[in-house]
Amino acid sequence: MTSRSLPVPDGLEGERVDAALARLLGLSRTRAAELAADGAVSVDGRTVGKSDRLVAGSWLEVELPDPAAAVEPEPEPVPGMVVRYEDDDLVVVDKPVGVAAHPSPGWTGPTVVGALAAAGYRISTSGAAERQGIVHRLDAGTSGLMVVAKSEIAYTALKRAFKERTVEKVYHALVQGHPEPTTGTIDAPIGRHPSSDWKFAVVADGKHSVTHYEVLEMFPAASLVEVHLETGRTHQIRVHFSALRHPCVGDLTYGADPRLAERTGLTRQWLHAMRLGFDHPVTGQPVLCTSEYPSDLAHALEVVSDGFR
Repeated sequence: MTSRSLPVPDGLEGERVDAALARLLGLSRTRAAELAADGAVSVDGRTVGKSDRLVAGSWLEVELPDPAAAVEPEPEPVPGMVVRYEDDDLVVVDKPVGVAAHPSPGWTGPTVVGALAAAGYRISTSGAAERQGIVHRLDAGTSGLMVVAKSEIAYTALKRAFKERTVEKVYHALVQGHPEPTTGTIDAPIGRHPSSDWKFAVVADGKHSVTHYEVLEMFPAASLVEVHLETGRTHQIRVHFSALRHPCVGDLTYGADPRLAERTGLTRQWLHAMRLGFDHPVTGQPVLCTSEYPSDLAHALEVVSDGFR
């Protein structure tokens, strides 16, 4: 990554972040908006969104990917990746663990974009070259449902739907302990971790983040929780439950007990995107897809529910 730091000139007073970046750095406005959406833009040390307004004299900082490190998607089949829905405009895939949404510097594993290319799917040309058609993402360590745009109209409409929070995104998580209350909302801003730039945390100047949850079942050491995301920040569920001192089982990055991970056999966080619903961007008809737990999560849940017998 290359960091650029520059003062906001008087002529950009009140300008939107994406428009100002486009003028200052010679980027397209779409690319500038993507950088803001990725948390790569801050003003006076505070992460900002693309539509935030700038104040003259403040310091604008931008993290730009090294052009030499740009990664083009390579067609690569992904065993176990299942298509749950597909038509001329979009495809919904059930992503296995260990698969990233799209290529990025430093990632050498398989990707959803590469798997679709290998299977002969034509996807939208919108977005950066390495993540064409991607309208939302799942962590490589999170399994479950993702929708990818195949047409330009679907890309635009789905991006808008995610922004306007009209997409139903439902996850199941196995978290340590017993959250109280058993039904609630976590409304806490998320931004870069103050001491680990590869992690996120609840921070005062972070982005507005809202997670709704309901405990479905309690076990001696953990609880199965259904989660509805109102916003879609990076690592949102993992960060919010870690902040409650109920991290996802197996999520060592965010404070999970390694002994519990070992006893359940997990090598990643117990988190699965199990339901995805939205209005079709062209027909307007509802699209609803569901996903079963993969084998590693099902086994861990069985171990926990049996009380480790």
